[in-house]
Amino acid sequence: MEQEKKTALEIAGLLLQINAIKLNSKTPFTWASGLRSPIYCDNRQILSYPAVRREVSEGLAILVKKHFPEAEVIAGVATGAIAHGILVAERLDLPFVYVRSSPKGHGMGNQVEGKIMPGKKTVVIEDLISTAKSSMAAVNALREEGFNVLGMAAIFSYQMEAAEKNLKKHHCSAFTLSNYQMLLEKATLENIIDNGELNLLKSWRKDPENWA
Repeated sequence: MEQEKKTALEIAGLLLQINAIKLNSKTPFTWASGLRSPIYCDNRQILSYPAVRREVSEGLAILVKKHFPEAEVIAGVATGAIAHGILVAERLDLPFVYVRSSPKGHGMGNQVEGKIMPGKKTVVIEDLISTAKSSMAAVNALREEGFNVLGMAAIFSYQMEAAEKNLKKHHCSAFTLSNYQMLLEKATLENIIDNGELNLLKSWRKDPENWA
């Protein structure tokens, strides 16, 4: 457990360092869903930093090997987790597919891109878990194609109650390299936020819909 916490703090520090995670309690960000938030996470930034990219892909591969040692396929969720998923699949020497948010409107109309492998034990790679709604849509799309989804490995989780409920509802376990709690701990240790900002950030996670 100590090693997991150390890794979570290190990943949180790297995400802050490269500005993949931005904190601003005074001028909140607006997510695509319309939710107002003091935090914004864009893990696509990781791809532009080779050292961080290696650290993250290695960490995700370790999560997969530890929690899903029987994995036969890696699946990335479009678009943010496609590259991360490919890197993990390459490290583990496993086949890779990716899942669109909806079926393609032309050609074959695919939602799952790559070879369809019914029955194959599959681990989904996500860059970020917020409510887990889009993640579960990807999991269900894979299951509809016959893939045996074992669970999910992600870079970061906001640790929202909605995510926990969605994961449980769809019988999908998820493991992450870092999370909101570890992020706040790292930001406090590095003096990136003060106690007032810390309390505001904590209050957001308790009730994100009404926080603003």
